[in-house]
Amino acid sequence: MDGLRKRANSGRRSAVITGVLFIAGLVTGLFSVVPVIDGADYLVKATTDESQVLLGAFFQLLMVISYVGIPITMYPVLSKHNKGLALGSVAFGIIAGVFIIIGVILLLLLLALSDEFAIAGTLNGSYFHTVGALLREGRDLVNHVATTLAFVLAMFMMNCLFYQAKSVPRWLSVSGLIGSALSLLASLLFMMRFIGLDAAYMMLNIPIAVQQLVLAIWLIMKGLTGRE
Repeated sequence: MDGLRKRANSGRRSAVITGVLFIAGLVTGLFSVVPVIDGADYLVKATTDESQVLLGAFFQLLMVISYVGIPITMYPVLSKHNKGLALGSVAFGIIAGVFIIIGVILLLLLLALSDEFAIAGTLNGSYFHTVGALLREGRDLVNHVATTLAFVLAMFMMNCLFYQAKSVPRWLSVSGLIGSALSLLASLLFMMRFIGLDAAYMMLNIPIAVQQLVLAIWLIMKGLTGRE
């Protein structure tokens, strides 16, 4: 009896922590956006709006806690149902965290390039624009392809386990699987240059964002059900 109670408490604690991490990931993701870097005159404005760039880098770095922490927190519970999928979810979560750090480094390199451009003025302007374009392209591919693919694959595996174990309502886990597939599609289409970071990209990513928010609220309020 005590063992069952301890397992139930452990599952409840894991659910709440995971829910909080989901919400933290969504919030930090919103605050990690750096409009000045995405603008046409980023080489000029990045250095004058340095605080915006550094704040974005800080919040992007905080995303690592959520992206890595979510699958790790759920591993003890979900590994009971399929250790391979649970381990795969953790692995892809860690990979996503590594790519986030790479994205932060690229962002800081863009800031450093802007600082150098401000000092050099128009001298070697084409050089700065070429390097800047490459850094921005690399940052977009890291953030919107590599990081997204890794984390969405982690979430796809987690939702497969939720569905298998009936840990959350089936409609919630199925919507997560569908949302993950759409997000994967968005990243692949962006990588192949069929779409940009535009309305189509956003529309394909909205379902998984909504599902994660609903899942977070469910985990915090209801916890895990089914065979924990």
